[in-house]
Amino acid sequence: MIGRRYLNYILLFSIIVIFNACAGPIPWPASPLYDFSKYENEHTSVSNVDSIKKQLVGHYAHYDVVAYEDSTTRTPMLTFVISYGFTNFYIDSVGDLIQSDRFVRASHKINQKLISSEFSDEAVQAIKPRNHKVEVSLKEDRWHLYRAPTPSLLGITGDPLKPLSKDRNDPNLTDPDGDGKPGVTVKINIGGIINGEIYITRREIFTNYLRLNNDGTLNGFVKDDSEQFVVGASLGILDQASNNFQHPSKGMNPILLVPISDEIDTLEELMDIRDDIFPKEPDFFER
Repeated sequence: MIGRRYLNYILLFSIIVIFNACAGPIPWPASPLYDFSKYENEHTSVSNVDSIKKQLVGHYAHYDVVAYEDSTTRTPMLTFVISYGFTNFYIDSVGDLIQSDRFVRASHKINQKLISSEFSDEAVQAIKPRNHKVEVSLKEDRWHLYRAPTPSLLGITGDPLKPLSKDRNDPNLTDPDGDGKPGVTVKINIGGIINGEIYITRREIFTNYLRLNNDGTLNGFVKDDSEQFVVGASLGILDQASNNFQHPSKGMNPILLVPISDEIDTLEELMDIRDDIFPKEPDFFER
């Protein structure tokens, strides 16, 4: 017990030294992150919503960025979570346009140079958003899409319409990334010295606001009302609650959908064309 306590003191001291070395963390870049004006269309001449729905049916490469701030750290921890995946639109038997999403990879960018976090592809691919009806409307001669939030659980089973469980011994905890730890694992590296893991559950609650462009792309912004709970960690000093909230600016939380061939359907195939269809990932540092 004394040895473990002594080790924790050493680790804590190391973290303090590292954080002091990171004094003056980098602030947010200017909003918006991207200039999407090249995608924007002239006023549409199509006024029939059924025609637009048929036009939207297809297979899209999905790229979105959500900007978070964690107020529990000594200095504000700012993070970009950049998600990659596939979105499909189809028309159901009653004529509604349905959106289906599948995520394959996510990268994290933090404003503390000596701290990094990683979410495995297996954990990302365990996210299973429910298919949902998309509302299509014509506003100021442009077509807009609204996908309402559809709560889904990650790392735990239960009713996604109820608040996320805060019980670390909840019998409904699962291991969707298959690493033998409860929930899904976030790997943390501090200064190249400390490697640890945080085990979390999430209640994913995302809303998409999109606009259709002349070239068939869709762009807009993401609103995140998700809940997250830390169920444990590999190191005691990492085992603490986090309080992430989304940056309020729409321009800091962009989404872009690009129509692609149905044959492009794997992570590897998407990454092969990533630089051709998506903008550069936002960052706090030159890399």
